[in-house]
Amino acid sequence: MNIGPPLDKVVIEVPAGLVDAGETAEQAAVRELKEETGYVGVVSESSPVMFNGTSYNCMVHPGFCNTNLKMIHVSVDMSLPENQNPKAELEEGEFIEVFTLPLQDLWAECAKFEKEGYAIDARVGTLAEGIEIAKRWKL
Repeated sequence: MNIGPPLDKVVIEVPAGLVDAGETAEQAAVRELKEETGYVGVVSESSPVMFNGTSYNCMVHPGFCNTNLKMIHVSVDMSLPENQNPKAELEEGEFIEVFTLPLQDLWAECAKFEKEGYAIDARVGTLAEGIEIAKRWKL
């Protein structure tokens, strides 16, 4: 998860980034994970492409235009030597603090961070709420 930038609005989010020319979304996900967290992983699953809103939203809210999203599930083998002391490869202007927590605690941690003044990325919040709903409904 990312936290940054300092002394500004702080955001809790999952590693993310743009797909570079010549690479797939899956390759970009593995690259971004390594750059932003230092962890090395392998793709285990991909979602369909999702988009924000409709053409109406693009006219009313131009910031929502051209924001397609594909969630890539990446497995990280924590027993591998390269994942023992990972070091992020941050770009200039990136301020990221990496931390881990059990998925079962994600909803409570998001609530705690929000009370502390952190902004929760919609992807993280949606994932956390989905896990919480699955627990409540015993899915």
